[in-house]
Amino acid sequence: MTAQDSVPSRRRTAIAIVAAASMFGITYGLSSPLIALELQRRGHGEVLIGLNAAMHALGVLTVAWMLPRAASRWGMRRILIVALMLVGVVLMLFPASAWVWLWFPLRYVLGIGSEGVLVTTESWTSHLSDEASRTTNMAIYTAAVSVGLAIGPLLLGHVGSGDAVPFLIGAALAMAACAFVVFDRAPSPQFAHRPLSGGVVGLLRHAPVAMAATALNAALETSGLTFLPMYAMRLGWSEQGATALVATLLVGAIVLQLPIGWLGDRFDRRRLVLAFSALSALGALLWPFAIGVAWLGHALLFVWGGVFVGIYTLVVTIVGSRYSEGQLVQVYAGMSVAFGIGALLGPLLAGAAMHLSRDGLAWFAAAACAAFGLFAWRSRAPA
Repeated sequence: MTAQDSVPSRRRTAIAIVAAASMFGITYGLSSPLIALELQRRGHGEVLIGLNAAMHALGVLTVAWMLPRAASRWGMRRILIVALMLVGVVLMLFPASAWVWLWFPLRYVLGIGSEGVLVTTESWTSHLSDEASRTTNMAIYTAAVSVGLAIGPLLLGHVGSGDAVPFLIGAALAMAACAFVVFDRAPSPQFAHRPLSGGVVGLLRHAPVAMAATALNAALETSGLTFLPMYAMRLGWSEQGATALVATLLVGAIVLQLPIGWLGDRFDRRRLVLAFSALSALGALLWPFAIGVAWLGHALLFVWGGVFVGIYTLVVTIVGSRYSEGQLVQVYAGMSVAFGIGALLGPLLAGAAMHLSRDGLAWFAAAACAAFGLFAWRSRAPA
């Protein structure tokens, strides 16, 4: 945030960026379960579906380390516009590709575009925040993305799958998000590339909990969006009911972020991270018992979604308070690599767990949250 930026200009830009992130969230929340359901409809099992979802993570890993230097050279606006256009074009190509093997490179490119959107919008939001508003702003950003993620499955449940329509809707939403960025003419931030020492090892030393929290978030986000509808359908839910259950989880992630931001401004954030990881592990253990009862399943997943996403909100706030803008882009890029690793391993492990057990997704989520909580508790780093 520069001195010459006016408050109204910053506010307009913040609204545009958050709106674009929310619109992209709809696209992402729509496309992830859509691709999984389409592959299942074509007769493919959980392992191949998990491998396809892992291609998204490979795209993230490919582009993540390029973004800090690209941000310093071309600026956030150009990167964000190109990334959103790329997502829109790729989604239009999915229904036009008859062979399943073509869906693997398409999912890879989709991961590249998605990563460009998420890193630029998150960094831009942090740039527009001062220390007094950082927790609230990041909570609003996280909630806005979650709004989109929640609307995506609901939209899919309404329009259904089996043809090109939902893919084209996702592409149109990505282009609409691009319009928000194009029409806001305020200067975009151009961060100096000032890398932290030590490369990947240095980032692991500086922010190990942030890297682990991002990997956890990615692993369960990609696994949940991919497999939770299938898991609910195994327990007797219809396709529309299963996608609505995913939406309930994401609504909890939206509604509870501002209360969590309030807690983060008043209590020790690290202790809150530990408490939320323990509650997330316990909540996942209850999935097999609660999801069998409609109202109980909705209630549990509502609370679980808010608490689980709250871990990431708190960690992002801690990181934003510790690093200058040039270093912050690098840390976000490192977190993106962690996201890619989590998104790569999550669907593979969750798919294998579901292959071994009906409730494999729940056991995997509980084990992942418990392992993160133990790591965060033993780590001496603040983030």
